[in-house]
Amino acid sequence: MSTFDFKKPLAGGIGAAASSALPGRDPGGREFSFSANDFERVRKLIYQHAGISLSPVKQDMVYSRLARRLRATGKTSFADYLDALERNGGDEWERFVNSLTTNLTSFFREPHHFPIFAEHLQKIGTRRPIRIWCSAASTGEEPYSIAITVAETFGSNTSHVSIIASDLDTNVLETARKGIYPLERVEKLSPERLRRFFLRGTGSQEGYVSVRPELKAMIQFQRVNLLDSSYAVKAPLDVIFCRNVMIYFDKPTQYKILARFAPMLQPDGLMFAGHSESFLHAADLFRSLGKTVYALARSR
Repeated sequence: MSTFDFKKPLAGGIGAAASSALPGRDPGGREFSFSANDFERVRKLIYQHAGISLSPVKQDMVYSRLARRLRATGKTSFADYLDALERNGGDEWERFVNSLTTNLTSFFREPHHFPIFAEHLQKIGTRRPIRIWCSAASTGEEPYSIAITVAETFGSNTSHVSIIASDLDTNVLETARKGIYPLERVEKLSPERLRRFFLRGTGSQEGYVSVRPELKAMIQFQRVNLLDSSYAVKAPLDVIFCRNVMIYFDKPTQYKILARFAPMLQPDGLMFAGHSESFLHAADLFRSLGKTVYALARSR
C-alpha cells in the first residue's frame, strides 16, 4: 500500500486544562454532586433534543460523560451547567448531545446484511441512479462498508451510485470524513479488501490506514437529526441503513421516524435495521423480510 499524509492528533484535551482546579467532591466521592433531579433533567433534555430515551440505569454513564463538559465550561455543579444550558445553550447543546450519544461500530458489522444489500444493487443494476442513506454513520465504518459493497458489485462503474452518510454527532462525522483508522480497526477485513480499498501509512503514519479516495468520493457526510420534521436528504432512496439507533428511542418516536422514512423510499426499496430492533408496531408502514430487513408495507 502507499503512504498517505494526515495531521497528528492534538495532545491533551479540553478536560486536562481544567483539572487543576477541581471543586470539592460530594459525599459519594464524586467530583461533582449529581442528584436524582439532575439525572431526570438530563433525561428530559436529551429526549427533547435528540429523542433518546435514557434508561434509569444510565446514571453513571451520564455522570462520567457530562462531568467533562462541566470541567470544560467551568461549572461547579450539574445544576449550574443545566441551568446555563437551558438559558442560553448555543453551541453547548451540540456538545451536550455529542457527549451522550453512543458510537459503537465496526466494518461490516452485522455481516448478514451485506449480501442482501449486494443482491438488491444487482437487481437495480445501472439502469438508473441509486441513492443510499446511512442514517447513523458514526465514525464511518458503516458507510465505507456500504461503499466497498457497491464497488465489489459494480467494479469501477459506480458513478450512478451516491451514498448519504449522516449522524447527529458532529465529532464522529469529522472522523468519518477523514477515513483514517488504526490498523486494529481493519484487522478482520480480508487481505483482498485491504489491498483494494485502503492505503497503509508508513513512517510517522505507521499503524494507520486510510480509505482510498475513490470510496470517499461516493459518500457525502452531513449532520441530520432524526427528530427533525424533514430531512435534508434527497429522495427517492433505494436503501436506508438505520441500524442500532432506534433502540435509543421509545416506540412513539420510532414510529414518527419510520413514518418519515416510508415516503422517501422507492417502491421496491429496502431498510436495514439492527439485530435487536423490531418494527412490528409500525406494520402499517414496513413489513419484515426477515434478518431485520424491511420493505414498504404497501409493496407486495
